[in-house]
Amino acid sequence: MSPDTGDQAAVKTRKRVLHVGCGPLAAEKLHESFRGNDWIEVRLDINPGANPDIVASITDMSVIPSGSFDALYSSHNLEHLAPHELPAALEEFCRVLKPAGFALITLPDLQQAAEYIAVGRAEETVLMTNKGPITPLDMLYGFRPFLAANPFMAHRFGYTAATLEKALRDAGFLHVCVDRDGEFNLWAVVSPTTP
Repeated sequence: MSPDTGDQAAVKTRKRVLHVGCGPLAAEKLHESFRGNDWIEVRLDINPGANPDIVASITDMSVIPSGSFDALYSSHNLEHLAPHELPAALEEFCRVLKPAGFALITLPDLQQAAEYIAVGRAEETVLMTNKGPITPLDMLYGFRPFLAANPFMAHRFGYTAATLEKALRDAGFLHVCVDRDGEFNLWAVVSPTTP
């Protein structure tokens, strides 16, 4: 066996994660679960300026064969879609996954943001990020410092744990687990098949 044959076998056993709505390349954008040597990241974004591997909308990923990814990661993308676009995006997420694959999805927790807004705390800084302070209003409409420069950053809809779970089940995911993290995010782990 030649020395590179073992390396080729290792590459073949690595799993592939489709990082949708990836934005410009930055290692910290990919969830830590996918940062190990076991994973190969394939980046997809609607904006060619982000220099992704695949330029496409998450509502139409027809350039990707069905069942071709072990995992999919979507971080703060779904809130940028209009309500009528969500089913197409989630059906595409389900379609591109292998039967034993899974998707990890995170987005703002509209219920927690609304709780703050309801008691007059809409403009209060509730999260501090490396991009600046985030308020409940930013969670509703989009991070205001980015909106002028990038219209894709506008939020067009919002979800609670219950509405997200229903949408995921309606899209064909058989295994759905949605949690609120108490830090203004919803997290969903979903699979096309029952684990």
